[in-house]
Amino acid sequence: METTTRGTHFERATVRKVIWRLIPFLMVCYLLAFIDRGNIGMAALSMNHDLGIPPQVFGFASSLFFISYFFFEVPSNLALQKFGARKWIARIMITWGLVSAATALVTGQYSLFMLRFLLGAAEAGFFPGVLLYLSYWIPSAYRARIIAIFMVSVPLASFIGSPLSALLMQLEGTMGLHGWQWMFILEGLPTVLMGPICLSFLTDRPEQAKWLTAEERDWLSAQMERERNEKKLFAHLSLWKLFRSKEVLGMALVCSSASAAGTVLGVWQPQMIKSFGFTVMQTGLLNSVPYAIAALLMVCWGRHSDRSGERRWHTVIPLALISLGMLFTLLTTSIVPTIILLSCVLIGAYSFKGPFWALSSGWLASGSAAAGLAGINAVSNLIGGGLMVNVYGWIKASTGSYALALLPIAALALVSITILLCLSRSAGKAARAATVKAVA
Repeated sequence: METTTRGTHFERATVRKVIWRLIPFLMVCYLLAFIDRGNIGMAALSMNHDLGIPPQVFGFASSLFFISYFFFEVPSNLALQKFGARKWIARIMITWGLVSAATALVTGQYSLFMLRFLLGAAEAGFFPGVLLYLSYWIPSAYRARIIAIFMVSVPLASFIGSPLSALLMQLEGTMGLHGWQWMFILEGLPTVLMGPICLSFLTDRPEQAKWLTAEERDWLSAQMERERNEKKLFAHLSLWKLFRSKEVLGMALVCSSASAAGTVLGVWQPQMIKSFGFTVMQTGLLNSVPYAIAALLMVCWGRHSDRSGERRWHTVIPLALISLGMLFTLLTTSIVPTIILLSCVLIGAYSFKGPFWALSSGWLASGSAAAGLAGINAVSNLIGGGLMVNVYGWIKASTGSYALALLPIAALALVSITILLCLSRSAGKAARAATVKAVA
């Protein structure tokens, strides 16, 4: 009993030290990434008028980020595996910060198209790279809550970024620049400055961590090696077979509904709220409210998933919340219920992430994890961002209704629930078969 208690205490103390060393820093990096990625939604409140950009063109420009993200995601994650997280994350941050700041130079739709495409290429690989990086450091029993805590940066970016962007846009006319130009410059440069800090702060693997004791390094390295050697649902596959795998493609489609919900609202929600007659500053403040609620609840949901050890229903329930929230927006025409329903959608979109990515990283074999996680994320972003942002723009331009434009995403969430339940049923059969074989 004494040994068990000591072992548990030692394990928790070691994991806690790793968490406090890595997670706050990575959260700041991801926070800056999402401010730079999502500030296009706030910029649109005046930029679209200044440049003469209609809704469907703006939707296409926004989607180009995810198209280039799709093409560069897997190569970037494989490069991170080869060169190490320290160098590659620093490279990503410097390049995307420079491209984001350069968006202040756009003069029309074609220059906007080019810079949004380049921004996706620059940022590609950051999120799945961090997931892969955390799989080197965080034991699986702690992973859902840690991923949820890390991904709190996503709603937090909009909670902080919306009013910050609105405030920076008040610099309209200063030194002859539009407010949205100042916003891109002043929000892009801090990202560039964070890049060099990565080189001195991050450590690639536990065995290299001088900030852990020798005993802590040995235990953590051995623990992570054991987990890498465990039998997985998705065995090690070649890159070509991986992307033909119905399981990997199914997980990507499941993820795409949450990705679509978060991305579409990130791009279009400010315009939706402003349509009720609010100023830019009021829109920025109201836009932050659903993200604050989602940020709090996604951590609680991830923690509950870890404590219960349950992943499937902790992933399904958020998808159901996305679908119901979007469907009910058809029934309201006032701001308060609209904010409540948008909050429900974003709670679902972000609470989904911790359990889902813990489930995915647990199912993938170690040899397939880098390409698999990147592939799932890339395909989900292509569908959720590249396609659904455009679909939303087309429906909005054709019908004039923000609520009707949400219906395809509600349908996609229902399809995702069905796919996930089928995949987890297959996983259960595979696990039972492996148990019977081991006993025999």
